[in-house]
Amino acid sequence: MTTRTIRFYEDEGLISPARDGRRRIFSSRDRTRLKLILRGKRIGFSLAEIHEIIDMYDAAPGEAGQLLLLIDRIDAQRRELEARRSDIDRTLADLTEVEQNARNRLRELEP
Repeated sequence: MTTRTIRFYEDEGLISPARDGRRRIFSSRDRTRLKLILRGKRIGFSLAEIHEIIDMYDAAPGEAGQLLLLIDRIDAQRRELEARRSDIDRTLADLTEVEQNARNRLRELEP
């Protein structure tokens, strides 16, 4: 992770490390939040979604609400990915059909 990325997350309010001059001192809370941010990005959540999920830990209804929101977002992400996969499968089938038709026609044109 670059310092630019860390600064961006800090500016967005996702982390708030202590300062010692120009050095950032990351608490275990900040390190955990960074891990959650990276995991959230890896599974396709937007930074706004990640921010909302992370912030729920410290607000009512607390961790239970955070987990319920996370489950809801996971379900939505899964549905979106499955729809994309279905679209990709249809496109691959179309490509296979068009390719096969082109190969067949090419064989017909050969002397």
